[in-house]
Amino acid sequence: MEKLDQNTAPLFEALKKNVEDGVIPFHVPGHKKGKGAGELVEYLGEKVFQIDLNGMEDLDNICNPISVIKQAEKLLAQLYGADDSFFLVNGTTQGVQAMILYACGPGDEIIIPRNAHKSAIGAMILSGAIPVYVQPEINYDLGIAMGMSVDSVKEAIKNHPRAKAVFVINPTYYGAVSNLKEICRIAHQNNMLVLADEAHGAHLPFSDELPMSAMEAGADMSAVSLHKTGGSMTQSSALFIRESDKVSSNRVKSVLNLTQTTSASYVLMVSIDMARKQLALRGRELVSKALELARYAREKINEIEGLYAFGKELVGSPGVYDFDETKLSIYVRQLGMSGYEMESVLRKEYNIQIELSDFYNIMAIITFGDEKEDIDRLIEALKDIARKRGVKNKPNCNLVPCKTEMIVRPRDAFYSPKRSVRLEEAVGEISGEMIMAYPPGIPVICPGERITHEVVEYVQALKKEETQLQGTEDPFINYIKVLDI
Repeated sequence: MEKLDQNTAPLFEALKKNVEDGVIPFHVPGHKKGKGAGELVEYLGEKVFQIDLNGMEDLDNICNPISVIKQAEKLLAQLYGADDSFFLVNGTTQGVQAMILYACGPGDEIIIPRNAHKSAIGAMILSGAIPVYVQPEINYDLGIAMGMSVDSVKEAIKNHPRAKAVFVINPTYYGAVSNLKEICRIAHQNNMLVLADEAHGAHLPFSDELPMSAMEAGADMSAVSLHKTGGSMTQSSALFIRESDKVSSNRVKSVLNLTQTTSASYVLMVSIDMARKQLALRGRELVSKALELARYAREKINEIEGLYAFGKELVGSPGVYDFDETKLSIYVRQLGMSGYEMESVLRKEYNIQIELSDFYNIMAIITFGDEKEDIDRLIEALKDIARKRGVKNKPNCNLVPCKTEMIVRPRDAFYSPKRSVRLEEAVGEISGEMIMAYPPGIPVICPGERITHEVVEYVQALKKEETQLQGTEDPFINYIKVLDI
């Protein structure tokens, strides 16, 4: 393939020209380049509204790109080692669902880790696919799910030889990475596609010291959140594909257009174009900076009594073939605190917002947008909290992600008649809804799974910690809908 000029930004340049030409808009959006936006334009500035445009000849159209959007997508694909890419303006959720809709029809099986994001469960409902769940490895000391072992994937393939695809998370929210290259080899030997949820891996191709990206490992498709660690704006992502006799770019486009908006945000799309340009020109330098900051923070935090910032030392333990060091996860249980409490204290008393908390840990994502001064503020805040709290040597509360059993297919459960019961009275019932803490958006229970005492206990513990829960019609999760059978 001809090497493209990564110093260009086709969509950005087309938008700039549109603004400079002073085109008079008799089209949506109705704010007409900010003139009707009132107070918001005073705060955000005119430029963002001037490029908030809609599909037209000089700006291309996301549903059937043939000019500047297509050129920008080709540049992105080449940068990530893919044969083609697609801009996404509905986050990696859209990419995950498109991959599964592409690979699976009603009744088709897909091998998937049980700690997959809720978007994958939504895709099962949309496609009618049947999940073959692989239990991820659990680190009971830290209380978190890691990656899938190669042996567990082999076993699933052996027991379900007609499965259409293997779905892999690369990396997990906490930074754990499965042996994706070996999983790709085994899956392809068995005529299965490999689909990668790479929401947290946009930065992986830009350092030899980070785990291998999905495209490099040989995956057929990967959905990547450029907005999380690649520098674009929230909700902007990309879907990458490797063309083959089983993967067609045109067919992927058709699948995407089932859920794709016809009014895609040019503000989001141009942020992908410019993030790609920055990564192409300075990606290695920028990701190196992020890694340096993450390592510095981890070293300093591990000097604080009562805290443990885990990292590469986990490599080789179950479910951790490699580790993404930019995920700064910190075990806080020895201070007598839950991660939820630590998150609250950091925000309310130190004006610091971290990415994620759970019963045992907090997690801060370190990117090239961070500065050493901010890292030092986090370190000093943690030192101060540790000094005030002291080491309690509090044992783990033995609450780890629950193992569940699928009784009814997700799609069938979603469309089945249901009744509402109190959560504590739901043990033994089949769930008709999802319940998850967000972040990370991994369901505790999925539609079609048996509700156990452990599930109820886990959800009640999450509620006690005032965790952000979602998934049920009842916003307070006092009630859950179960199958009326």
